[in-house]
Amino acid sequence: MSLKVPKANNIQLFKDGYKQVQGLEDAVLRNIQAVAELSDLVRTSFGPYGRNKLVINHLGKLFVTSDAATIIREIEVVHPAAKLLVMASQAQEAEMGDATNLVLILGGELLKKSENLLVMGLHPSEVIKGYELALSKALSELEKLSPYSLPTPLTPSSLATALKPAIASKQYGFEDKLSELVAEAALVVLPSNPKNFNVDNVRVVKIMGGNFSMSRVVQGMVFGREPEGVIKKATKAKVAIFTCSLDISQTETKGTVLIKNADEMLNFTTGEEKQLEKIIKEIADSGVKVVIGGTSVGELALHYFNRFNIAVLKVLSKFDLRRVSRVVNATPLARMGAPTPEEAGFVDVFETVEIGGDRATVLRQLAPGDEGYDPAWHGEKTRTATIVLRGATMNHLDDLERAVDDGVNVIKSLLKDPRLVPGAGATEVELSRKVDEYGSGLKGLVQHAVKRYASALEVVPRILIESAIGGAEANEILSKLWNKHQEKEKDGFKWGIDIEFDFQTDGTIDTVDRKVYDSLAAKAWAIRLATEAAISVLSVDSIIMSKPAGGPKVPQQSGNWDEDD
Repeated sequence: MSLKVPKANNIQLFKDGYKQVQGLEDAVLRNIQAVAELSDLVRTSFGPYGRNKLVINHLGKLFVTSDAATIIREIEVVHPAAKLLVMASQAQEAEMGDATNLVLILGGELLKKSENLLVMGLHPSEVIKGYELALSKALSELEKLSPYSLPTPLTPSSLATALKPAIASKQYGFEDKLSELVAEAALVVLPSNPKNFNVDNVRVVKIMGGNFSMSRVVQGMVFGREPEGVIKKATKAKVAIFTCSLDISQTETKGTVLIKNADEMLNFTTGEEKQLEKIIKEIADSGVKVVIGGTSVGELALHYFNRFNIAVLKVLSKFDLRRVSRVVNATPLARMGAPTPEEAGFVDVFETVEIGGDRATVLRQLAPGDEGYDPAWHGEKTRTATIVLRGATMNHLDDLERAVDDGVNVIKSLLKDPRLVPGAGATEVELSRKVDEYGSGLKGLVQHAVKRYASALEVVPRILIESAIGGAEANEILSKLWNKHQEKEKDGFKWGIDIEFDFQTDGTIDTVDRKVYDSLAAKAWAIRLATEAAISVLSVDSIIMSKPAGGPKVPQQSGNWDEDD
């Protein structure tokens, strides 16, 4: 007979202050609830009728937007499982620049669907296996759903058509004009090899006042300020860029000077003035007509710049300074002095224009065919375009800028992979149908997970209906959409949700006829990242949190600190 070994009680594995939660009830289901909460937060911001969120970040800055990437960036999510989904959304933003909300919504929906299976007794590993099978099936079916690719050579109208749905999901009502502006700006900066398209070459300048219809594209860089001196225009100009302050250099220590008579007082600053004049004369002699400074410009220096007919522009943003250096092909100098021929840049036109009631400075590089273009002029050309946005409030302009940013990123992904798939929820319904059929043919418990994955894909058309016309009609329109996809086996995949539902139609549209498309690459990445995030959350069965760093919190003392107790 074996002896019973008594169990040791109170084994302390971790330091004091550690928290550990484990098991299905405490860890897995709690994680699913946290992710569902995050998913519900951005769910109502999805699609053209998505609602805006008013977010005030920790610095007190105000954001009014329906862009999920901005919302997630500005709210501080602390729950570790929800952070996994946030990271997946950020990966989508970095990779594609669009469809971040789809990652959050689909990831949250997949976890909601898995909750019932886990409660019924399925092991998380069965659910994970089913989701992996469903993901590979969905991605292989997605490859077959592209009815249209971006034609080559690119035209403004074909590019605007492809952009419109992505921009409409952020700025519904402005999508026609915005997509035209983005397409025009992108074609201006398009390199000979389109795969080398750089999103940085399309800039946005926001000028308050007027209305959105006054927005336009300017070929070149636009700065929302006037040059500092009296010289406002230069053509075929050599450019010098300085990151240091354009002024007399200040000593680190203070000194005392004793002045004995009037002559000494008059001649006190003469040496400095002569030295500064000499430096600026050297800059002028090197052929420089335009100087761009990154910090302050002193009054005396400005006086000499004006005397030598040099235009001076202050650019306070270091990012803009870097960008303008690339455009004019100049090297930013950290010392004040004449640039060498390799360090100087070139610009065709430097001018001041009036946009609305504001004065702005434009740097333009001319292309063959432009008025004033000189083929003998040897300035190396880096194409850039600026979209000048006009609007009544800065919050609205910020939101327009985010829509432009999405549009430019969509162009970048389309130039790498030009395939487009039907939008308006059509692709998700077709994938849901195909995955459901695939699940029905499987044996074992994994088929339940595959079928739940299929029903989770329906969340996209459901949200589009709910945000456009409320939830009352959602089930009815969704069932009509399913019927069209099943009845029209050959081209049923192109039917999607009509967000302009007016009770005269059945709530569905032919997306190919209406030209409502989404990027295939962006959709594939979103589905992959959402599934991987959901699988990561499901594979966690225990959360171990160490004690936060930092000393003990000092309790608040009541009353004044020097009062007697």
